[in-house]
Amino acid sequence: MSPITRGQRVGLLGGSFNPAHEGHMHISSLALKILKLDELWWLVSPQNPLKTKSDMASFKDRMRVAKKIAAYNPNIVVSDLENCLSTCHTVDTIKSLKAKFPEISFVWVMGADLLVQVPQWKRWRALFRIVPIAIFARPAYSARVLSGKAARHFKGARVARYRVGSLAKMRPPAWAYMRTRLNRQSATRIRAKDGHGE
Repeated sequence: MSPITRGQRVGLLGGSFNPAHEGHMHISSLALKILKLDELWWLVSPQNPLKTKSDMASFKDRMRVAKKIAAYNPNIVVSDLENCLSTCHTVDTIKSLKAKFPEISFVWVMGADLLVQVPQWKRWRALFRIVPIAIFARPAYSARVLSGKAARHFKGARVARYRVGSLAKMRPPAWAYMRTRLNRQSATRIRAKDGHGE
């Protein structure tokens, strides 16, 4: 992690990274460019509360593979902050990060599949109210994402595409949906294919 400077724009991409793959790199590269970020942090979760442990690789192995994949882009930082903060819910993680790094302008980055699932998250409405959110198109989800519960609830806070370069600096609730080039890679597909995610 590079030295923190006041006003820095940092994207946060959370998840199990079980394993990290080219899809994560795809959305990260887009976020860095479109949102005009200084860095993007991959927050590797010790355990996603909505997923079982049955097919979950160890935290150590998931961190190792994520660092190997992310090494191709020096602006992507693989972080164990959730493990250090002892948080597993996104809203708690972001509250802790904003308190720990008040000089940083954070923006939460996620795929359209997660916007569909987000009403299942702990205090999901509070999440929208504490950090700007950038949602990127994902295969099979893009057609229905804007009709979901979260998108409808915060319809008035949606940011126009031409303003997304300033999203990290906006006062939440503020979210944007990017219809970008799609990448069909997924951790589920990798695990089904080879069983170990390497």
